[in-house]
Amino acid sequence: MERSPSDSYSLTLRVKLSSRAGTLGEVATAIGRAGGDIGAIDIVSVARDHIIRDITVNTVSSEHEDRIVNAVKDIDGIEVMQVSDRTFLMHIGGKIEVVSKMPLKSRADLSMAYTPGVARVCEAIHKDPEKVFNLTIKKNTVAIVTDGTAVLGLGDIGPAAALPVMEGKAMLFKEFGGVNAFPICLSTKDPDEIVRTVKAIATAFGGINLEDISAPRCFEIEARLKEELDIPVFHDDQHGTAVVVLAALINALKIVGKQMSEIKVVVNGVGAAGVACSKIVMAAGVRNIIGCDQHGALYRGRKENMNPIKEWYANHTNPNDERGALSDIIKDADVFLGLSVPGVLSVADVQRMATQPIVFAMANPTPEIMPEDAAPYVAVMATGRSDYPNQINNVLCFPGIFRGALACRARTINEEMKLAAANAIAAIITDQELHPEYIIPSVFDKRVADAVAKDVEEAAYATRVARRDRVEQNEL
Repeated sequence: MERSPSDSYSLTLRVKLSSRAGTLGEVATAIGRAGGDIGAIDIVSVARDHIIRDITVNTVSSEHEDRIVNAVKDIDGIEVMQVSDRTFLMHIGGKIEVVSKMPLKSRADLSMAYTPGVARVCEAIHKDPEKVFNLTIKKNTVAIVTDGTAVLGLGDIGPAAALPVMEGKAMLFKEFGGVNAFPICLSTKDPDEIVRTVKAIATAFGGINLEDISAPRCFEIEARLKEELDIPVFHDDQHGTAVVVLAALINALKIVGKQMSEIKVVVNGVGAAGVACSKIVMAAGVRNIIGCDQHGALYRGRKENMNPIKEWYANHTNPNDERGALSDIIKDADVFLGLSVPGVLSVADVQRMATQPIVFAMANPTPEIMPEDAAPYVAVMATGRSDYPNQINNVLCFPGIFRGALACRARTINEEMKLAAANAIAAIITDQELHPEYIIPSVFDKRVADAVAKDVEEAAYATRVARRDRVEQNEL
């Protein structure tokens, strides 16, 4: 299926047009015939015999951009002076910076912010280490840690190539949750070295967000860091996805009138996100869940393509010992959760599901089945894409979760806090607003982070992992 032009492949052409009538129309026609979507046309300068304009065009790929530029170059009387990829322009020099919270305008300011006044603050923390939470950035700062081995759909591209993604993640933390975050890209794939390094730098941070670390190493790294650090450690690719999936499922089940305990859920893709999604829906009450990988269903005793995580999965799911390929297992399933690869779910598969099926096809950028193909046969459809309704997006989760955890100085982010986050996200949409194309709030809904933070903090206190006294106010 053809993709639509989008802002993610947007370019600006600076063109010099002769003053003869119709040249701008020729340019617009050439761009349209090449499949481009013109967003804006701006005049840069005007001379007697020519006009220089900037033309912004949305495309579908880098190759498509090249075709459009060549189409414009082929027009007589047109000079393409410059072509700028707007996405690359956004990243020049990086997308984040460190700024001072207060100005240094006098000697008095300097003497308090730095020497000699800062020495008194150092001594206070030395005498009472807990004061580091209130007297330093630790109070509201998260490290975003990656080794670059599982970046988006790009795979193992290394820590340097992963840095733009981590910068973007830091922007999301700040914009949606008011949490400061900084990218830490590690030049090692060794789990022991990653754990040692994160432990060594953890002093400056109130929480650790693990990002884009390949499975199954990510499970070991997260488990060890949670055990050995006294600050929250959260692998967003696992738990962020799981929280938002559960929120969407809660509301989708309301629409079809089914209960968690009654449904059959098929999960395709038993990696980090697939395992975490399975665990959280099981914690929410799902009893019949079956995972599939490229070799078919996981079941007790399976030997092919297994690892310790899949062994655990096989021993705790698939209660009816179903076997076979995805097309076999999908029969009579109420819910499909796709965390795998494009195109693995066919229309025929969907037609074999139970009445009013729910399909969350979250492979990105191309889902397991396109919404247009599934639409006639599903009750509720969700994807990971922003250009379709019901986007399963982690940004609904991690800013609020960390804000709530940092506010109460939680030692960890436990299952109760994740469930609280999912329920908070789901509750944003009232029963009156609930609709098959509106089961999950927009990522730009400002209510989400506040609601998640509040309920996560409450869950932390209820489960006694919060270290901050509820009545404590602006303690020094």
